[in-house]
Amino acid sequence: MKKLIYAFLGLSFLNGFAQNDMDDVNITSEKLADNVHVLYGRGGNIGLAIGDTYAYLIDDQFGALTEKILSKVKEITDKPIKFVLNTHWHGDHTGGNENLGNSGAIIIAHDNVRKRMSQKQERSGGRTTPSSPYAALPQITFNDAFTIHLDSLNSLHLMHVNNSHTDGDSYMYFPQSNVIHMGDNLTNGYPFIDINSNGDIDGFIKNLNMALFIVDEHTQIIPGHGKVMGRKDLVAFRDMLATLRIRVKKAKDDGKTIVEAQNMGLSKEWDTTHGQGFINSDRIIESIYKTVD
Repeated sequence: MKKLIYAFLGLSFLNGFAQNDMDDVNITSEKLADNVHVLYGRGGNIGLAIGDTYAYLIDDQFGALTEKILSKVKEITDKPIKFVLNTHWHGDHTGGNENLGNSGAIIIAHDNVRKRMSQKQERSGGRTTPSSPYAALPQITFNDAFTIHLDSLNSLHLMHVNNSHTDGDSYMYFPQSNVIHMGDNLTNGYPFIDINSNGDIDGFIKNLNMALFIVDEHTQIIPGHGKVMGRKDLVAFRDMLATLRIRVKKAKDDGKTIVEAQNMGLSKEWDTTHGQGFINSDRIIESIYKTVD
């Protein structure tokens, strides 16, 4: 297994993005516990767990970065990657699945991740995402929860959560290390509510509240994007989304159109800190408007 995994280090990967688009990406890492690290690059944050025998990846960014990701993993541990776990189906979190699957790694995700990856997906603006190659699909899927025993002392719990970012979102929790990877249910900006994947604002808020029952003041939280956060960051993110939901629902109930709601300044307190990335103020208002009851 190790030879197969690290054989990729001499190859170029062109899956999803041209290699030259990733030439300037530097994969960095941060140690959160003796057996848990986070890797940053381009795309979703990667969790790295180290057991007695194997290493485990949570998400794998883009295929063109697999070589760099594996090089960074090799700096941290010489244990081979046995499993790859996906927090959800989007390509900036699953783009390396095919490379790792072809190397012999076992991919695990919620049932809906495999379902969406195996079929063409309709996206916003009339775009489509083609189905993924067979090697990229999760080989093991679960419906509600799944536990991996990393060694005699440490475990990793996979928990499917309510429809929020997508309908296949899962939390990855390390109880002994007090670390949780929340995928794109927590980000460093306004979240993407993927309506075409059954994303939902109410599910988002329920999931954030659920996470607040899991974490404590010492928990290290890996968000889908951005630096590691803590409980105070999670509370602030929950409060921001809950407030936006209340404001948008009132505007909708008052008969305001989406455009009118977007022009009301409903998100003005957070636009500078949260609205400068992939999801701006107009997009978060629109997605909440379309999914709020």
